[in-house]
Amino acid sequence: MTERGGRHRSSPNGHAPDGPTVPTAADAVSLSPGSAAADPAPQPRRKSADTTSKLRLVWVYPDLLSTYGDRGNLLVLGRRARLRGIDVEPIEVNSDQRVPSHGDIYLLGGGEDLPQILAARRLSTDGGLAAAASRGSVVFAVCAGYQVVGHQFGGVEGEPVSGLGLLDITSGRGERRGVGELVADADPALGVPRLTGFENHQGVTTIGPGARPLARLSQGVGNGDGTEGAYSGRVLGTYMHGPALARNPGLADLLLSWATGPLPPIDPAEEEWASRLRAERLASIAQ
Repeated sequence: MTERGGRHRSSPNGHAPDGPTVPTAADAVSLSPGSAAADPAPQPRRKSADTTSKLRLVWVYPDLLSTYGDRGNLLVLGRRARLRGIDVEPIEVNSDQRVPSHGDIYLLGGGEDLPQILAARRLSTDGGLAAAASRGSVVFAVCAGYQVVGHQFGGVEGEPVSGLGLLDITSGRGERRGVGELVADADPALGVPRLTGFENHQGVTTIGPGARPLARLSQGVGNGDGTEGAYSGRVLGTYMHGPALARNPGLADLLLSWATGPLPPIDPAEEEWASRLRAERLASIAQ
């Protein structure tokens, strides 16, 4: 229900191996308060940045959830990993394919109401994403994808639609639409610089006790209560497009570190364009 009136497009994809099916997302992941899933500083899946095996980046349902350039998040993660000598295997999985459970980082983008509902139903039936999350894979979900990984979101007419329950959030349709630039200060526990993005949604999201807000807003609508996004363990969601990781390389590096462990620095010369983009967007807000 996040991007009514937006356009979604499909993109070419590679073939991904089948993954095992689990009964439901709720069976696969527990998000009770105080559980390991709610740990604000999760341990990486790999003990260190492992260059002997490929980092598997799984782009989930680009034919349904891929608006406002969200595929750029996949490109940014791949580039920042390769700049550190980490080999990457991008895996794009359309909605008629099984979601593999062996990936390291899973990415979901934004989408219109009907594609969002279809994606939630197929992901629930498939079980691959829930199985991966239960095994400690990183999940990064944007806008419609953010709502899908929660317990519930609003359908076409605002009716409740079941999500995957990977993140302790519940979403519905708000009174006003959030459109425009968003600026927020990330939870200090994450060690991520100020966040900048573009939002276009009518969602209102409530964060339960098993998750924490990703950031506190200084501009924008976000969750609708002064916060933006949410995270728990290695599952993190946001309303930010832009794409989000192109605007926020520090957030991209956080996700990479959750999958690989401590990251070596990138040559400052390789950061020039990312730094320029951040400076430009933040300066535009200040004007």
